[in-house]
Amino acid sequence: MSNESEGADQDAQTSKPARARLGSLRGLWPFIRRHRGLFFAWMLALAVASAATLSLPAALRHVIDDGFQSGGAGINQAFGGMFVVVIVLAVASAARFYFVSLLGEKVVADLRQRLYAHLIGLDAEFHDRTRSGELISRLTADSELLRGVVATSMSVALRSSVTVIGSLVMMFVTSPRLAAFAVLGIPLAVLPIIIGSRRLGKASRASQDRVADANTLAAEVLGAVRTVQAHAREPYERKRFDAALAVAVETSRKRVRAQAAVTAVAIALIFGAIVLVLWTGARDVAGGEMSAGTLVQFLLYAVIGGGSVGALAETWNEIQRAAGGMGRISELFDEAQVITAPAQAQALPLPLRGDVRFDNVVFHYPGRPDLPALDGFDLQVKPGETVALVGPSGAGKSTVFSMLLRFHDPQSGRITVDGVDLRQLDPAALREHIALVPQQPTLFAASARDNIRYGKLEASDAQVQAAAEAAEADDFLRDLPEGYDSQVGERGARLSGGQQQRIAIARALLKDAPLLLLDEATSALDAHSERAVQHALERLMQGRTTLVIAHRLATVLKADRIVVMDRGRIVAQGTHEQLLAQGGLYAELARLQFLG
Repeated sequence: MSNESEGADQDAQTSKPARARLGSLRGLWPFIRRHRGLFFAWMLALAVASAATLSLPAALRHVIDDGFQSGGAGINQAFGGMFVVVIVLAVASAARFYFVSLLGEKVVADLRQRLYAHLIGLDAEFHDRTRSGELISRLTADSELLRGVVATSMSVALRSSVTVIGSLVMMFVTSPRLAAFAVLGIPLAVLPIIIGSRRLGKASRASQDRVADANTLAAEVLGAVRTVQAHAREPYERKRFDAALAVAVETSRKRVRAQAAVTAVAIALIFGAIVLVLWTGARDVAGGEMSAGTLVQFLLYAVIGGGSVGALAETWNEIQRAAGGMGRISELFDEAQVITAPAQAQALPLPLRGDVRFDNVVFHYPGRPDLPALDGFDLQVKPGETVALVGPSGAGKSTVFSMLLRFHDPQSGRITVDGVDLRQLDPAALREHIALVPQQPTLFAASARDNIRYGKLEASDAQVQAAAEAAEADDFLRDLPEGYDSQVGERGARLSGGQQQRIAIARALLKDAPLLLLDEATSALDAHSERAVQHALERLMQGRTTLVIAHRLATVLKADRIVVMDRGRIVAQGTHEQLLAQGGLYAELARLQFLG
């Protein structure tokens, strides 16, 4: 009994994903519905083109049976009628192609736009567990499949369905006896499509997953190409990528083999039935029971109908692939934001004083539920105070920044700014009042001016320059080939580390936020660059509530207070001299770094 029930459960689970894959294509309808005009124009052109196609066999019969018998005038009239049908078919087909192709472009653009907006709005926890290359693959390769299903497959499927039905009707009108023979071939052609669809759907999804794996690997390696080259690991990375491509090709081979088998069987059965019908009709013509024009008309309808069924078989394969792509995209749309604004978000009191308080905060990262990143963490930073966080790696310093930026919410306890619980605030409104200078500054592949202006998009050129001057970046920016308009390269690759930091500081200065977070902005710089950056930081910190993560204790000697953290807790706090006198963890860190 148990084995039988398990087998039934497995069958249900196997068929359910197939239904879900096809059902996922329903998610395209809201995007199509936005362009109703194009959709109905396409449907009209499709109807006209299908009607013209179905009119051609009847026009050809008229040429054969009537045109040749009535002399030259009849032939001219018959061929004139055929020419009109051909012109209508050509114009309608061109219109159908134009409208459906444009519809596909607009639908995919809308889909990508919405997916991109959704992805950049998802929480830090989602991006921590998801590879960026995988997201890029779904945003590009999978959505490109949907362009094909809207612009081609959907059009072919509808056109073929109309012509199949129309051909069947006209075949019965032309010769009911021969039509009955032809109809027997349709179930035989549809049967392999139904049988092969489940296997083809699985193969399509697996193929797309393997392509995404290869894309992800390429994105990761290209993003760290200097590290690869510094270790002379180009041959190793080529082998890894070649192996990933080989797996993707092998998986695609299985999909293509299944697709080819379904197509071959369907076409063989359809056109085999047509040959049988043609043989029967030829005997009727020879016996005088049917005219030659009628047989030609019936044969053309059979060819049109059979070709349309074959096209449906191939289109079904493409729809399966597109359904897999839409399923992968739908999985991303199903990802919900955890950090959201409450229905009635509270506003921060302005002007913001910058009073920050952590009250008994406990937080575990989702991937490490048994290891608290913050454990009963209590801290108050007074308005205008500079507090440095020090401690060994993993002590929870960066988590404090993430919690204050509300990338995560605590499992217990609360965090307030000027007495307002962060969970009562709109995260975007909160972050407008916080400036961040990370240890590794993030620069975009744009101009230096645009990178500084990222802190305040509406800033004027004069304000951008003033911020650069305060950050001691104006001199080197003016020396660049195009000054402030010089491109800094991907991730600021055309600038030195110190120059990147000063642009990041200029960005924070331009934002002019009352809360400032500094993640050891000088740890990787030479002495000259460190001095320039330190001067810029001192200007930036004036009049602001500042939290500094310090890996090198020499950078926090001027802090109002030093907070020593270990395993998510505060173990000591005070000035540099007080902490040295107390001994303990801070004195040990200081001895290791510079007192020894």
